[in-house]
Amino acid sequence: MKKSIVFTGGGTAGHVMPNIAIYEKVKKVFDNVYYIGTENGIEHAIIKQYRQIRYYSIDAVKFVRKLTLKNLLIPFKLINSIKHCKKILKDIKPAVVFSKGGFVAVPVVIAAASLGIPVVAHESDSSIGLANKIIYKKCDKMFFSFSEAMRGYEKKGVYSGSPVRDEFLKSSKGVISVPLNKLLKTILIVGGSLGAKAINECIISNLDKLQDYNVINIVGKGNVRNDIMYPNYHQLEFVNNISDYYKQADIVISRAGSNVIFELLALKKPMILIPLPKTISRGDQIVNARIFKNKGYAVTLNQENLTTDLLLLNIKNLIKEKEKYISNMSNSKEVYGVETIYNELMKYI
Repeated sequence: MKKSIVFTGGGTAGHVMPNIAIYEKVKKVFDNVYYIGTENGIEHAIIKQYRQIRYYSIDAVKFVRKLTLKNLLIPFKLINSIKHCKKILKDIKPAVVFSKGGFVAVPVVIAAASLGIPVVAHESDSSIGLANKIIYKKCDKMFFSFSEAMRGYEKKGVYSGSPVRDEFLKSSKGVISVPLNKLLKTILIVGGSLGAKAINECIISNLDKLQDYNVINIVGKGNVRNDIMYPNYHQLEFVNNISDYYKQADIVISRAGSNVIFELLALKKPMILIPLPKTISRGDQIVNARIFKNKGYAVTLNQENLTTDLLLLNIKNLIKEKEKYISNMSNSKEVYGVETIYNELMKYI
């Protein structure tokens, strides 16, 4: 009998890239690898680059965190989505489903559980998200990047650390598509897969004060400004080889999504973290950033208090003190979860 595995998760790259880390480990063991996600989501854009993975599209239901009539339709849409997922899973007959969470994964996991298919899940952030609260009830085991997030979920919960891709654990310098002045320090700005408007605007408005640095700004899809021309300043929408850009940077300015900050930790890159504010998130990035700051891995700034002078001051100070942060990260006891999760998945074949 052929051995098959199904991956699911999406909505942001943070719900997809850890799946790639696990896929790279298990692809030689499973005969067939499948992915269930949405047609137009970022998960499809990323997964279609991997020809060995067969992709199935579903209509996923996203809960809106405010009072809206759209939420009244969720139960009906979810039922239809679950039915579709059950049909797919009956055809595939996987040995196990691995869920990285997000609203995309909910109907897949519910369908798998109803069919008696084992489900292994992972929570990246320092507090468990709404989708994973639902998934937790249906899965056989849930792994956690942060031990802090496991409180109340110890029955099925296992601390594994973050599933960081192997390329982030290698020391080789990467190749990037923009020229760098070797006499200058390099600052990389990343705002996640969708970019970060507030951070981009703060950087762009201060380029005259950043001319003593190479500045690489990954601005997000559709956010490149063709009217901005400064020496040593480079805008990119999105890059697939982000590890190569991390490796070229002296410091990184970033949101505080779990996957990004653990990747930077693996590479020992000093970081300024500007988490998503609570006005547009559930506050998980704020807690992620606070934990990394308290452990001496990062400097943190709140978007609400972000000013030109404050950002420039922290850039200068971090570059001056970067060896202290590198030392703290080098002495880190954090673990990377690919091997732990792999060993669990092997139990189902």
